[in-house]
Amino acid sequence: MIPTSFPDKAEMARLTAGMLIEIGAIDFNAAQPFTHASGKQAPTYVDCRKLISYPRIRATLMDFMAVSIMREAGFEAFDNVAGGETAGIPFAALVAERLALPMTYVRKKPKGYGRNARIEGVMTEGQRVLLVEDLTTDGGSKLSFVDAIRETGATCSATAVIFFYGIFDGVEQTLADHGVQLIHLCTWWDVLAEAKARGAFDAGTLDTVETYLRDPAGWTPG
Repeated sequence: MIPTSFPDKAEMARLTAGMLIEIGAIDFNAAQPFTHASGKQAPTYVDCRKLISYPRIRATLMDFMAVSIMREAGFEAFDNVAGGETAGIPFAALVAERLALPMTYVRKKPKGYGRNARIEGVMTEGQRVLLVEDLTTDGGSKLSFVDAIRETGATCSATAVIFFYGIFDGVEQTLADHGVQLIHLCTWWDVLAEAKARGAFDAGTLDTVETYLRDPAGWTPG
């Protein structure tokens, strides 16, 4: 069944943040910061992959994603749903099922043998493709996936994610300049607000996290 009636965007953001906290997908650690793929340190970490192991939360968030896509991009805006390798693949499959659309996935790079393809599944020229991923930080990996989709002759004007960092300047504009709309369920600010409301972490840790979120580029471990 295609979902059409759900809470407003702010309430979905609050509920999404709460679910991520509930399953331990959010980790704040001021004493031992995490090193991200960029090499930079931060007191925050999110692991959306955990969601696939929690059926009730997984189903609810995929319903949220489907209705957000229809509300923000249109009910008949897409012909195909593509997942980004690897974390986006299960979520793309679940969203495609809800929207009653074909599903494909995009490799990070050609596999190096056989057809040497980046697109797996059937994607055809002229199809309007929605890119689904678990999260986005600065949007860089999304542009690579979008370009691979467009090389097939299909179009890609939107990407949908569960989690958008929402703390780095210019990300949405960078995507927009590439002709891509960003649809997301929640950000670090939603998580911080819900963590404070729940008392999920000690006050000192939450203060450190807030300091980081306000100036991620300038933050250094204390």
